[in-house]
Amino acid sequence: MATEMNNRQAYYNYYIEDKYVAGIVLLGTEVKSIRDGKVSFNDAFCLFDDGELWVRGLYIAEYSHGSANNHIAVHDRKLLMTKRELSRLETKLKEKGLTIVPLRVFMNEKNLVKLEIGLGRGKKVHDKRETIKNRDIDKEIKRHLK
Repeated sequence: MATEMNNRQAYYNYYIEDKYVAGIVLLGTEVKSIRDGKVSFNDAFCLFDDGELWVRGLYIAEYSHGSANNHIAVHDRKLLMTKRELSRLETKLKEKGLTIVPLRVFMNEKNLVKLEIGLGRGKKVHDKRETIKNRDIDKEIKRHLK
């Protein structure tokens, strides 16, 4: 039973400057699919619409035991944050090159589904190569230490 799914691709494509935790508005069958670990972050991003923050492109698979009331796998989902956090994020987002990306979906101690989002700046191709190089060096060091 997986209760935490990470978006590893976000750390590869972006420098994450700030992290925030937001609640997410879900249907019952979506929560059950998240408990089963059926989440994909491909093409997922966050955007503002009328002062509200939404996540678009987050894939949550249909629940296997769902009835005719099963949810749609990909649709816009509202994120729940305080007005102060939302206004702070919106002002930072106006800086050139910043975007909001979902980093991980997890369940907190009260069994509520939360989405960790990050304010990221896109990496250039040479930065991505350096990330790969550093990761390979870390693997080599760990292998020699064992």
